[in-house]
Amino acid sequence: MAPKRIAAALWGRFSGLGLAMAAMALAIDQGYKWWMLAVYRIQERGRVTVTPFLDLIFVKNTGISYGLFSQDGTAGQLVLIAIALVASLALTVWLARAETRLVAASVGLIIGGALANAIDRALHGGVADFFSLHAFGFYWYVFNLADVAIVAGVVGLLYDLAVPNREDASNAT
Repeated sequence: MAPKRIAAALWGRFSGLGLAMAAMALAIDQGYKWWMLAVYRIQERGRVTVTPFLDLIFVKNTGISYGLFSQDGTAGQLVLIAIALVASLALTVWLARAETRLVAASVGLIIGGALANAIDRALHGGVADFFSLHAFGFYWYVFNLADVAIVAGVVGLLYDLAVPNREDASNAT
């Protein structure tokens, strides 16, 4: 593939916006994780009650979502890092083809969250999670800000699919 074709596949009209969102999500997540681990030292505090429905606690997730496919060894973490990098590259191609700011920002959030969690795997041997939501004795899984960015990105993409934009609405009449 010629260099110009590669560049065209990886850069589009809203790529700057999407990559800025990715960088922001990654920086906020990694900054918060650094603060929680190095300054606040959450791993020494155990469970910290913040509100009646939110606790802070350190959990190292060696698997994927909800701890599925746990990989305790280095080789398993390297495979998960590789998957995140390949997915981020594929998302970068999607970002280059994004036709709206919402899609670009949403894909960027997903890229940033995936890369932030991949960095965790490289630095900590798993993803550092801190937020535990709970109510009425039910504890939801423990998550981090990268996970929030990924979910927000997915919600943005679903919204884009569900709500027609003005241009589509005017073409339908």
